[in-house]
Amino acid sequence: MQNPYQNVAHLDGVVVSGAGETNKVLRNTYMLLAMTLLFSALMAGVSMALAVPYGVSLVTSLIALGLLWFVVPRTAQSATGIYVVFGVTGLLGFGLGPVLTHYLALANGAQIVMLALGITGGAFVGLSGYVLYTRKDFSFMRNFLMIGILVAFIAAIVALVSSLFGYPMPALALTVSAMFAFLMCGLILWQTSEIVNGGETNYVLATVGLYVSIYNLFTSLLHLLGAFTGERD
Repeated sequence: MQNPYQNVAHLDGVVVSGAGETNKVLRNTYMLLAMTLLFSALMAGVSMALAVPYGVSLVTSLIALGLLWFVVPRTAQSATGIYVVFGVTGLLGFGLGPVLTHYLALANGAQIVMLALGITGGAFVGLSGYVLYTRKDFSFMRNFLMIGILVAFIAAIVALVSSLFGYPMPALALTVSAMFAFLMCGLILWQTSEIVNGGETNYVLATVGLYVSIYNLFTSLLHLLGAFTGERD
């Protein structure tokens, strides 16, 4: 039976194959991840400069979600998948603009954003570095993480709906952010372990997985830090 990930396109469009491409997959993943993070940051800056409202932010995020669920899996084995990844990360970055604008409007907003960014970067480097050094297999975490994310997602919907109907639940919202921050750290461990140990041989899918983990970790930390340390003018 043919391996569904036997043929994977490189960044330069060259097709490679085989199970012995772990280091190459890892290198390409981090290269593409770095480029998409920079592109996402650029799009967030554009969004902030244009003073994009939350409504537009929500639409772009939903489009990105649609691409992530329905288009990325169908294009991940071709060079087209790279462009789709940039589409997803660009839209998510653009949608992040209004969120950053909100926090930067706080008296200590710049410190909150930089602290969230620093913790996110430190967590990613530390967790990924641990897996790369030990090459430990974290596949046992998969079911726990999937169940945890499902529970957190349902709780987030409950918090959102209650807020829309005039019954905000700030404690639940903060709990959801804390859950997502914890779960995203676990996902970084698991996803990196999958790449290192050959469980993930498609660097497009690997990049998307790590990007989403980093994105959710950053936004969750923003919410937590803003709630506990935010200072109004």
